[in-house]
Amino acid sequence: MAGALPLLTPMSEVAGRIAIQAGATALQMANGGRGVLLGGVPGVAPGKVLLLGAGTVGAHAARMALGLGADVTLMDISLPRLRHLDDVFGPRLKTRYSEAHAIEELACEADLVVGSVLLPGKRAPKLISRSLVQSMKPGSVLVDVAIDQGGCAETSRPTTHSSPTYIEEGVVHYCVANMPAACARTATQALTNATLPYVLALAGKGYQEALKADAGLRKGLNLYLGQVTHAGLAADLGYSCISPDAALE
Repeated sequence: MAGALPLLTPMSEVAGRIAIQAGATALQMANGGRGVLLGGVPGVAPGKVLLLGAGTVGAHAARMALGLGADVTLMDISLPRLRHLDDVFGPRLKTRYSEAHAIEELACEADLVVGSVLLPGKRAPKLISRSLVQSMKPGSVLVDVAIDQGGCAETSRPTTHSSPTYIEEGVVHYCVANMPAACARTATQALTNATLPYVLALAGKGYQEALKADAGLRKGLNLYLGQVTHAGLAADLGYSCISPDAALE
């Protein structure tokens, strides 16, 4: 499919599912959270989950959160994508068009916010300001899956699996830059399934011929013999850019 990221997809699937597990754990009072059980219990309302971004991470986070029985709202700027996921999950999933006022409204109501936005090859947009974090419920949780692209919140900074969370402005932040490593066995098997055809092509043809023969593989080229071949990367780092086709010639 045009524009797909086949090697990132399995990692996004794992990260989206882990985001809900990690968020649910961080919501426990022993971990600094507000003590909300995402699924609730009979007679008690479920926790509210806000997902920013309806890509692979957002879709898999929605699946996990809905499976736990949470009250889930998914936001994106793509109406076709929201329509698709509305068809997939049905009325259990709430969808909203992503714009600043709606983000502010829903983030202030949420117990768990998951940042799952992606601009391929570029820094993640800052959708959550520090002032908005200050307005969130004390003890609520922000899981910033976009942290490996700079994070989508002004208060986000990279953390590690050995020390995954910190509290800023009263909100528990989970910002592990390599979330799939928490479930390394599953992640490795999923990634191997996706990478094997490309590894065989590179090994069988050599990298130059493999790149020339596969337009999708060629579009994934970032650097070639000291030249930046990805426009987004070049723009963010202030380098000149050459197209992969021109570089290979």
